[in-house]
Order: sequence, then C-alpha cells, then structure tokens
Amino acid sequence: MKYLLAICIMAITLSVATPASAQLKGFSIGPYVEAGWPLSDLKETHKQGFGGGVSADIRLPGKIGLTGSAGYMQFNGKTLVNPEGGETNIPDLKAFPIRAGLKYRPAPLIYFKLEGGAANFTGSGASGSAFILSPGIGLRILGIDVQAKYEAWLKDGMNNAFWGLRAGLNL
Repeated sequence: MKYLLAICIMAITLSVATPASAQLKGFSIGPYVEAGWPLSDLKETHKQGFGGGVSADIRLPGKIGLTGSAGYMQFNGKTLVNPEGGETNIPDLKAFPIRAGLKYRPAPLIYFKLEGGAANFTGSGASGSAFILSPGIGLRILGIDVQAKYEAWLKDGMNNAFWGLRAGLNL
C-alpha cells in the first residue's frame, strides 16, 4: 500500500509540474489507472488486478511515437481447495512494471502500441523480474487516453498474462 501511495504522490507532483513544460510540443506525461483480468496460468491462482502509475508519450515525425510508463500492479491471490481437504491461500502477486515502446497512429484519435519491459516482483507472491510484452489499441481525445491491451509477464516458463483496460490523463 505504501508503494501505491508513493506512486500517487509522484503522479500528482508530475501533473502539477507539467504545465510549466506544456510548450514542449509532442510531449505529454500524466497519471493512469488500470485493471487486469487474468488469463492462462494467472487465472488459476489470482483474481482481477488493479494498479496505477505515470506514463509519458513523445510524438515523433509522421504517425510514430515513443511511449513509456512506470507503475504498480497487484493481483490478489485466490483461496484454493485441496483435493485431499483443506485450503491453500495463494499470496498476492505484486509488481512494479516498467515499460517502453512504440505507438502508431493510423488516424488522429486511434493508435496501436507495442511495449516491452520488466515487471519487478515484490512481496511473497513472486520474486525477481519478468519480461513484459504488451500489444494494445487505444483512443486519445483531448488528453484523455483509454487503452485496451493484452499483457504477458514471462518468467521461467510461466505465462502470467491478462487482458487490461487502462485510463489515463496526459497533460
């Protein structure tokens, strides 16, 4: 929880400081929130996830742009019933995902993106880092950015994948 609070404070600080750099055309930064619905291996052991963080966009000439984000994501663990009786509580999966990638805008409001990066695990649910692969499609209107994505956290043969929905404010 203290990590989520720190990210929120950082997002608010950056949001307040952004108007001073608003004259930099083609650059935006702002906070986001996201939800994730587990797939494959992750679906068996964890519930829906929630998170938030800060994202940045840099427009390049033409229809291409660079993206980046840093945040916090948590999937709460399920309670599984053992075949021989009893229950097993799966620990929460907590991570700090850091992503960077490319964005392609085929039309003024719509974009496709592909990001990669690392999910740095914390807590007892997992340790170390996982490689992130995240394609998606989004809509950006007047600084409001809504994105649907598939995201996979790949580590040691495990595919912790989820469908995600992300909403952000780019200032």
